[in-house]
Amino acid sequence: MKGRFKTFAAALVATCAITAIPANADNHAGPSMADLMNDANSHGDVLTYGMGPWQQRYSALNKINTQTVKRLVPVYSASLGGEKQRGQESQPIVYDGTIYVTGSYSRLFAFDAKTGEKKWEYNARLPDGIMPCCDVVNRGAAIHGDKIIFSTLDAHLVALNRETGKVIWNKEIGDYKAGYSATAAPIIVKDMVVVGNSGGEFGVVGAVQARNVDTGELVWNRPVIEGHMGTLNGKDNGITGKTNATWEGDLWKTGGGATWLGGTYDPGTNLLYFGTGNPAPWNSHLRPGDNLYTSSTVAIDADTGKIKWHYQTTPHDGWDFDGVNEFIPFDATMNGKKMQLGAKADRNGYFYVLDRTDGKFIGAHKFVMQTTWADGIGKDGRPNFTKDGRPGAPNGAEKGKVVFSSPSFLGGKNWMPMAYSRDTELFYIPSNDWGMDIWNEPIAYKKGAAYLGAGFTIKPIADDHIGALRAMDPKTGKIVWEYKNPAPLWGGVLTTGGNLVFTGTPEGYLKAFDAKTGQEVWKFQTGSGVVGSPVTWEDGGEQYVAVMSGWGGAVPLWGGEVAKTFKDISQGGSLWVFKLYNE
Repeated sequence: MKGRFKTFAAALVATCAITAIPANADNHAGPSMADLMNDANSHGDVLTYGMGPWQQRYSALNKINTQTVKRLVPVYSASLGGEKQRGQESQPIVYDGTIYVTGSYSRLFAFDAKTGEKKWEYNARLPDGIMPCCDVVNRGAAIHGDKIIFSTLDAHLVALNRETGKVIWNKEIGDYKAGYSATAAPIIVKDMVVVGNSGGEFGVVGAVQARNVDTGELVWNRPVIEGHMGTLNGKDNGITGKTNATWEGDLWKTGGGATWLGGTYDPGTNLLYFGTGNPAPWNSHLRPGDNLYTSSTVAIDADTGKIKWHYQTTPHDGWDFDGVNEFIPFDATMNGKKMQLGAKADRNGYFYVLDRTDGKFIGAHKFVMQTTWADGIGKDGRPNFTKDGRPGAPNGAEKGKVVFSSPSFLGGKNWMPMAYSRDTELFYIPSNDWGMDIWNEPIAYKKGAAYLGAGFTIKPIADDHIGALRAMDPKTGKIVWEYKNPAPLWGGVLTTGGNLVFTGTPEGYLKAFDAKTGQEVWKFQTGSGVVGSPVTWEDGGEQYVAVMSGWGGAVPLWGGEVAKTFKDISQGGSLWVFKLYNE
């Protein structure tokens, strides 16, 4: 294990040397590119979304472990205040004695890390016409030098001075009047801020943008629907794919594929991995073909913005199986061969392992109770579609044949990020077991209007649970253990060198599990549903854990019959920080 750790650290150091970016010697200058690339191995701060460019959400810290976790107590709770509650999906950033969190309605807060005292607050001035499809959430910020940067619901990127909260630059990344919005945490790569867009339900075109972190000016733009032109330094940089190869007529012009969850970065290959959303409209009978590059993972050259490889998990998607789920790099030995791999737990219910250097399919395994749309993934990596699993085509003005589909469109796994432990070599997947009645309807594109052409009702499929945290072995596809939760799980996961796995529940608990066995070893009631992503760091010889509490997200909006499992949950908006009580 120690050898792998050294290999990972060496790869990051080598990358930083190649880019000739020196580490900052003092905290006043702020974290440098080298600091960000080393975030997975530095334990005194949390500088990046996912705790490192690979976003494994693993920390080697072990003072809080299966033996000591019973002494874990809150240090403070800092309220976001006001009436703007709803879903709090943010991951905290921790640097130089300050915790930065984003809040619902495009807000950003700076709190004293030791006391929880608020240092400053920024509220984006949002227009009335914003169109977030799935709650007014935000998933976190990026830090670099003197800036803290986040995306907003009116499809802007905003860079603030991290010490004062004053605006340094503010750039539009999409037209909110056409349905574009933004909720992802940006990532910083080679002094560029890289971000995707939201809005797939409105017929937007998904894209990945890289901007100069100091000025916000566009460096490159890569649309992820074939037929659209990319740019590099203001000049054309090649069409994505081949126009009309997998889309008929002009449907590619409003093809969806929103990249709304952001991406990961592998310094070794210099590739950015972004998931792409569902094709538009949902009614698949209107758009024959695979509809590249929707419901896929695309690997993009960080320097040029060109797609190096792609892998489509749900060709010709007809169930809203967004492929945006994070692709997490990891190294492993399989069949005696050391491999550079990546894994993704897809909304369609299958866990995929690919060669991250070229996108070659290695394997796929079901991680949910039931998949009705496909009965497996073939050796070629394409799904074995089931007969009658696809909702029918509309007949004139009448809706098409209703089918029951599992998972539901909210997915076997949705936005909530999984974690990978370098100790257990397991992935910990926050998932949900549920299905839906789904049907297609006639639809025509209208700028800024919902572009679905489908209807649905979500239903439970199990008597004893909906949510399930599952530990999966990526080498075998075996589910090693699972924890079942009555209400849907919607929060991120953290795993540590203390043999622990942390995640939250809608019922308001932050919970810790034994990483090897799945035994629940600790829980704390935060007063509202936990849908944020926990983090950990060390300061003054003590290990801290922080998480956001505040129930919301897409589930309360679209829950259907499963809503009765969370009907009594109160909303909220608080940052909770914990450490061990010294006996």
